[in-house]
Parts: sequence; structure tokens; C-alpha cells
Amino acid sequence: MAYPLKQSTLRLALSGVLGLGSLFALPGAHAMTVLQAYEAALQNDAAYRAAYYAAEAGKENRTLGMSNLLPSINGSYSASQNRTTLEVGKDIHPYDYISRSSTVQLRQSLFNLDGWFRFKQGAAQSKYTDAQFASQQQEVIVRVMSAYLDVLYKQDLLALAKVERDMYLEQRKVNDRLFEKGEGTRTDMLETQARLDASQAQVLETEDALQFSRDTLSSIVGGEIGTLDVLMLDFAPRPADSVSFEAWKTIALERNPDIKAARLGVEIATQDINRQRSGHAPRVDFVATYGKTASDSITTVNQDQTIRSLGVQINIPLYSGGAVNAQTRQSVANKLKAEADLQAQTDKVVLELRKDYSSLLSSITRLGALEKAVASATTLIDATQRSVAGGVRINLDVLNARQQLFTVKRDQAQARYNYLLITLRMRAAVGTLSGDDLREIAPYFRPAA
Repeated sequence: MAYPLKQSTLRLALSGVLGLGSLFALPGAHAMTVLQAYEAALQNDAAYRAAYYAAEAGKENRTLGMSNLLPSINGSYSASQNRTTLEVGKDIHPYDYISRSSTVQLRQSLFNLDGWFRFKQGAAQSKYTDAQFASQQQEVIVRVMSAYLDVLYKQDLLALAKVERDMYLEQRKVNDRLFEKGEGTRTDMLETQARLDASQAQVLETEDALQFSRDTLSSIVGGEIGTLDVLMLDFAPRPADSVSFEAWKTIALERNPDIKAARLGVEIATQDINRQRSGHAPRVDFVATYGKTASDSITTVNQDQTIRSLGVQINIPLYSGGAVNAQTRQSVANKLKAEADLQAQTDKVVLELRKDYSSLLSSITRLGALEKAVASATTLIDATQRSVAGGVRINLDVLNARQQLFTVKRDQAQARYNYLLITLRMRAAVGTLSGDDLREIAPYFRPAA
């Protein structure tokens, strides 16, 4: 008859399961909080910095578009050494003189459809990059939190794997002693050894997965992460959200930055069509010129001239080889593509929002059920231990009960992390996610003991 683990050993194992984060607290190691990880990502994450500078560059599109409607002033100056020979009959007259010319010209559009539509397109492009950056600001929060929680989850898995392995090591010692006394069976020994070998392989695999997760977070925050704060053991989700899905959807369609960007993409394409069509329209400019010349030609050697002119210049395009019509058709096709992209983005946001909304509602119930399952699995181990001692159950039943506890604890940890991520993703979907949301959930974490 197989003998169960000692009660002291069991209590030690269960305390390791319940205090997962403490296994990773290194003496004197600096702990990185959720907010510190976020602030570090804002400074060091390459994707976020690229988005920031792209937004800074995009802001100039508004000024570039406006420049087509504002006056332009150009200045020019030239000086040249001239050597001219004038032949009059048989007489040859050489001339050696310097010509100088300086001009300042002001040009202001009076009627310029191309410039007007470039201005409207530039304003839309500036808003487009703002919307893209707003999306990246939310995305970096989700990415940091996802990587942070993934490290914690992998730590939980590793802690569970080590506890499981240590239990099997202790069980193997018990089996060996019982077998030597003639009270155990070789079957019990083989069952425990098989479980031990599998658990040792699981530890190695989980260690590799944890290291990869830590490396991922390190790449986001731009440095070593040290130890991380862990989720409180008494963490409890909020009550089910009373806001309907339709309310979430309405806000998302109005404020989601990705939808905004796609909508502005349609506006940019529309203005591009108008700009291409304006290639058939005349352009009217007011032109003012002030210039001075000295010795402009051989007939004006040693003569200075001052020219002041005000006038209107009209440029009428007549034919450009079909380029205007071709570019217009191209722009129309680009607009149809932008509209399709907008619909695809809208469908994607709504679909993901519906999925997250359903997951949020079910996760609260799931977390409650898993909490009860953990308590039941712990009780089951105690009951099975007593049954084995009474000869009703066998060693394999004890191992299966412990395995059930490990599985439930793993599922509970994953469900907690998923709940937090879902709440962040839903706020991102409706365009309201910000650093304040991280500050709101930061109290759920504490330093590892």
C-alpha cells in the first residue's frame, strides 16, 4: 500500500503554489512596477518612438498644404563679365563690361484649385497622422501590459512546474522506502518516476519560455527588468459591466483611432481626386516684381535700369498627354480602396470588441468558478491522502489529485491576467485608453514577497 506524502511536505508544496511570486524575489533586486515599465517603454520602445516621430513629421502636412495658398517671394541676383566685339563695316570695337541684375518677385495665387485642394488634403493628412499616433499610444499600453503579464504568467507556470517536480521527488523517496520495507509496489515507483521525468522536462521548457517572455519585455522597456510586481492573491474582478454592447460599439465607431485614421484616409483620397481634376482648371496669380539691371546689354553699357511691375498672370492648361484623366482615374480607384479599408477596419474593431465584451462578462463568472475549483482541488488532495492511508485509494489517485490542483491554479492565473488585458483592450477599442488606466489597475499589484 502506497503511503501519502507527509503533511508537512504537502503544506510546503501548497504554500509554494499559493505564493508563486515569492519564488522569483531576489534579495536586493530592483522591482519594476507596471507604471515604471510603461514609462520606460515611452522612452525606449522603438515602435513607439517611430510612431512619435512619424506624427511629428505628419504635423507639417498642414503647413505644406497651406503654403500653396500663401504668397511666395523669390529673389535673384546675377553678375557676369562680358567681352563683346562689335564690327561696323571695317571698324572693330571691343567692349569689356560687367552686367548685373537683381530681382525680387512676389507671387500670390488668386485662383488656384490645385493649391486649395492640396491645402485640404494636407489638413486631412495631418489629422491622419494624429489618429495613427493616438492608436500607437494605446497600443504601447496594451503591449507593455501584455508582455508584463506574460512574464508573470510564465513565472506562475514555472513555480507550479517546480512544485510539481518537488512533490514527485518526495513521492519517489517515499515509494523507495516503502518498497525496501516490502510495503510498496514497483508499479507505484514506475508511476511516480514517469511523472517525475515529465515534470523535469516541463520545468526546462517553462524556463526557456519565461526567459523569452522576459527578453520580450526587456526589448520594449529598453533594459533589464529585474523582478516584477505580482498580482495580489486576493485580487477580485469588478462586477459585470452594466453598459450594453451597443453602447460600447457606438463609442468605438465614433472614437476608435484606427477607424478615425481609415475615415481620414477616405478624405485624403477624396481631396486627391479633386486635386487631380483641377489639372484642367486655369490658374490666376498676382505678380509683383522689382528689379535693377546695370549694363544689361551692349546697347546699355554703363546704364542702370529700375523695373517695377504689377500684374496678373493666367496659366491655362490645354493638353498634357492624357495625364490629368489618368491621374484622376487612379485617384478614384485609390478612394474606393480607402473606403474598403475603412469598412474592413470597422468590421475588425466591432468584431474584436464583441469578442472582448463577451469574454469580459464570462471571465467574471469563470474567475469565481476557478476560485471554488482551487479550494475543491485542495480539499480533494487531503481527502485522497486519507483514503490512501485507509487503503481505499492508491498512489496514482494522489498524483492525479495533485495534477488537478496544478491545472486549476494555472487556469486561474491565466484567467486573472486575461481579465485585466480584456479591460484594457476594450478601452482601447473605444479610444479612451490612457496612462490613467494603468494607474487605476496598479494597486492590484504588490512587490514579490
